[in-house]
Amino acid sequence: MSDLMLDVDQAGELKAAFRRGDWTNAEIKRACEGNFLAQVREVLLGRAEIKTVSHTIDCDADPFVPEDWKVEEHKKGGRLLWDLAKVELFLSENQKDGNIIVGNKLRKELADKPVLNANVLDWLLAHPQLIPEEWKGKYIFFWGTIYRDSSGDLGVRCLYFYDGEWRWSVRWLGHDWHDLNPAALLASLSS
Repeated sequence: MSDLMLDVDQAGELKAAFRRGDWTNAEIKRACEGNFLAQVREVLLGRAEIKTVSHTIDCDADPFVPEDWKVEEHKKGGRLLWDLAKVELFLSENQKDGNIIVGNKLRKELADKPVLNANVLDWLLAHPQLIPEEWKGKYIFFWGTIYRDSSGDLGVRCLYFYDGEWRWSVRWLGHDWHDLNPAALLASLSS
């Protein structure tokens, strides 16, 4: 094995390639761990290949139910092949431009829309590396599953980023929704 010496031009080429691929510093660090780059070399030499991983979510399964809650409504959605290009973050006209809408009214507006259910939320929490960066700073609601708590209040669970990790929370339908509270929809069916 020969000694490898990167010159300044080669280091610059690597840096440019990482930028073109939208790599983060954390991803570059992970690529340098273990034998990952040796495996990439096997691809370059034609001895291995890279295949895209398909992620399927069972939207017909019973959703997670927090303690002392029950499911009021659960819109099943079959087996969903996760593809971010097919997901839309939807805002009602009543949520835009500083407007606020009460959850009960928003629920009626979303009744005929292809909302994603809580199974997608829980799957994303189990696969946080697949949640897009642009979702940070928002509370993404999964209106396909409506819960009722022990006091009888109806709520919708949401996905949000806090303190370095993705988490879930709930907002009760009697509360207000604004422009940072989009609903997750299937984009291909929402228009």
